[in-house]
Amino acid sequence: MTTAHESFMEKAIEEAEKAEAIGEVPIGAVIVKDGEVIASAHNLRETTQQPMAHAECLAIQDASRKLGTWRLSGCALYVTLEPCPMCAGAIIQSRVDTVVYGASDPKAGCAGTLMNLPEDPRFNHRAEVISGISGDACGQMLTAFFRKLRAKM
Repeated sequence: MTTAHESFMEKAIEEAEKAEAIGEVPIGAVIVKDGEVIASAHNLRETTQQPMAHAECLAIQDASRKLGTWRLSGCALYVTLEPCPMCAGAIIQSRVDTVVYGASDPKAGCAGTLMNLPEDPRFNHRAEVISGISGDACGQMLTAFFRKLRAKM
């Protein structure tokens, strides 16, 4: 039986596949409010040559536009890779309630691996973090992408 978290993570994986198809690191994100996906995005850093074009930041911007507010209270962010420090900061600043991620990031993960910014009580807002949802599938996608990339070098 597929859980709601797994179902929404599948949508994030579909976004990651879009990123991979255009040569981007395969990371995808969706934002859910009241049980519906209201925003989705994938990495576009290489395409746009913008360092902040991470899937999470783009999805947050899209959700804010659609809702007409920067406050994303009542929203959950699903992302295939653990958020980096920049994305964890955007999650805090946008008031997302819950972060659900697939694969952990041992090099830059700031939602539980290196540190846990979204749940840090020193900030004025905290987001619940749920990790490991479809983690194997998300991790395998990234591993295969980087293996192919290294083989081309």
